[in-house]
Amino acid sequence: MTFYLGIDFGTSGARAVVIDDEARILSQMRHPWTNIADWGNCWKEALWSLLEAISLDLKGEIRAIAINGTSSTILLTDATGQPVDVPLLYNDARGSIVLKDLSHIAPPNHTVLSATSSLAKLLWMQHLPSFGQARYLLHQADWLAFLLHGQLGISDYHNALKLGYDVEKLQYPEWLEKLQIPITLPRVLAPGTPVGELNPEIAAKFGFRHDCLVCAGTTDSIAAFLASGVKSPGQAVTSLGSTLVLKLVSRTRIEDARYGIYSHRLGDLWLTGGASNTGCAVLKKLFTDEELVSLSREIDVSKASELDYYPLLKEGDRFPINDPHLPPKLEPRPDNPREFLHGLLESMARIEARGYKLLQELGSDQLNRVYTAGGGAANSTWTAIRGRYLKIPVASSINTEAAYGTALLAMQQLKI
Repeated sequence: MTFYLGIDFGTSGARAVVIDDEARILSQMRHPWTNIADWGNCWKEALWSLLEAISLDLKGEIRAIAINGTSSTILLTDATGQPVDVPLLYNDARGSIVLKDLSHIAPPNHTVLSATSSLAKLLWMQHLPSFGQARYLLHQADWLAFLLHGQLGISDYHNALKLGYDVEKLQYPEWLEKLQIPITLPRVLAPGTPVGELNPEIAAKFGFRHDCLVCAGTTDSIAAFLASGVKSPGQAVTSLGSTLVLKLVSRTRIEDARYGIYSHRLGDLWLTGGASNTGCAVLKKLFTDEELVSLSREIDVSKASELDYYPLLKEGDRFPINDPHLPPKLEPRPDNPREFLHGLLESMARIEARGYKLLQELGSDQLNRVYTAGGGAANSTWTAIRGRYLKIPVASSINTEAAYGTALLAMQQLKI
């Protein structure tokens, strides 16, 4: 028997899935975020907790492990891999102050020309007092994989996209090298590429086989896409997690920082899309889980809400409007909570539809079907409203867990 482990570090917690050679799920574990005052230790505690939770009989047969992390969540480490400062999360927009200077270096409308890109964050971090101690720039998934295999400075081309890595030519571009950034940028591998065996101490401590491989990872949204099994041009996956992420399979690569649009390499195709800061995090801030269920049932999906919102937790969005200063719009708020929720769901559906329309206007394949991942996929009312705006079939992905997609990534390279 040969098993594979995928670990997802998302916006609300960490998850792990073990699958067999037939891609059947054997075990699943979850670990919610608790120690968010110290993200580095929080992630490390979650990783160890998930490894510990897997039964010994499964761990003894796990052949490969892969990890995904949130896109553009980065940290600086010293020569031993120890973080020198707090990580910057995926939605941290402090890089906005370097965009003017960066726009004179990077090509027009490049993916890095966003306040939340990995490169913008890195250039902002160069001004921190702790930067002098830094030796490596790592993405969240890179650092967590390092804790398992012990090799610093390795990433994958999904995570490295927003650092400026050229995923078409598979190299760092000349304009980026001219920046002469005084730390080591990661060596970039194809997602799923075996990096090395699990650290012997980790293998012994948790009961894994000594030859278990740790593979290059991916981002959480790409992992959720992989879990869906979608492969044909024109098909897409909307991830309704804490944020709203659109991914459309296209034969054409679309890159346009004006709208927060970028394309990931997907074999001979491209996975084009963007991520909005609207999503379930806004809903959970305003309603309890019980209220979301009960109020959704009361909504008449055949009637459009006249309320027009732009639901955000705080100022700033990335796609389809790329503006770090975009204000949330949550007014007027009706006295009836059902009407308020209806307006929010309709507004989020409009943002999703606007995003897909923009991708097609810029040259992607025509959208013909949308699969849904994330916690919001379970809300049938929201699904019906989204279908009305998208005007194409909308269905839940058979598998929605990013951890499952990451396990598939670990498996596919070893089965080639």
